[in-house]
Amino acid sequence: MAKKKLKVAPGDTGAGCLYVVSTPIGNLEDISLRALRILKEADVIACEDTRQTLKLLAHFDIPKRLVSYHEHNELTRAPEIVIELEQGAKVALVSDAGTPAISDPGYRLVSLCLRHGIQVVPVPGASALVAALAASGMPIEEFVFAGFLPSRPTERRKKLRELATEQRTLALYEAPHRLLDTLEDALEILGNRPAVIAREVTKLYEEFVRGHIEDLVAAARKKAPRGEITLLIGPPDGQAQHAADAANPRNAVPLARHVEEIMTERGVDRKAALKQAARERGLTRREAYKQLLITRDE
Repeated sequence: MAKKKLKVAPGDTGAGCLYVVSTPIGNLEDISLRALRILKEADVIACEDTRQTLKLLAHFDIPKRLVSYHEHNELTRAPEIVIELEQGAKVALVSDAGTPAISDPGYRLVSLCLRHGIQVVPVPGASALVAALAASGMPIEEFVFAGFLPSRPTERRKKLRELATEQRTLALYEAPHRLLDTLEDALEILGNRPAVIAREVTKLYEEFVRGHIEDLVAAARKKAPRGEITLLIGPPDGQAQHAADAANPRNAVPLARHVEEIMTERGVDRKAALKQAARERGLTRREAYKQLLITRDE
């Protein structure tokens, strides 16, 4: 009788392996059983802030050698960790909270490991982004994660203008001391769209503030926000679209006529005119093309 082959879990082959381990974003009960096992079995844990990670390990009684790995030492520390991995070490990479490499250090190490043929294994878990989206009430069949916007006003506004035609829900991380400025810029550039502030998700003072961007501006002016913040901005609803139509009278005319007017005025072909018309109406080119096909079929 043939013996059944045992399935080997990723990283359990004896060779060096980098585990990208998600840790709780607030509530320590959100850590997974698998994450705890990996942290116990790892030869070393590379962490963003050793003091923060020590609190987590102490809570679960996991004594372990730690090395710091953060945005200021990534370039030098990543090669050092790769040397250990090539010698057969199992390394767990963690950030202060959530998943490494998602708006946190980790990308350079993961990339370097892959270039050296070292196995990289994700150990998923809590994520402020996913938790905020799930409880937001926003349309999230598709969404765009833009991470942290630039801190400088000019660059931040430029980035928001690039996102202005996006019809999917926008997800951003923002520092509390910059939130009001970001909301005011978003109101001016994106219009008064539905929006949600998800603050301190999974923590003691978890809070969701829902409404339109102007509502969130008023709330932020009344009480300065604190803690970790995820900002979600939905696609334009009727209220926001009405304002956009008022600001651009061309939105009131049929799209086909809009395209013809641009072709005549600017001397461009239909494809370029459609792209420009979509931009002016806050549509993607695909959505604008669909509208044209529907109009033609009707």
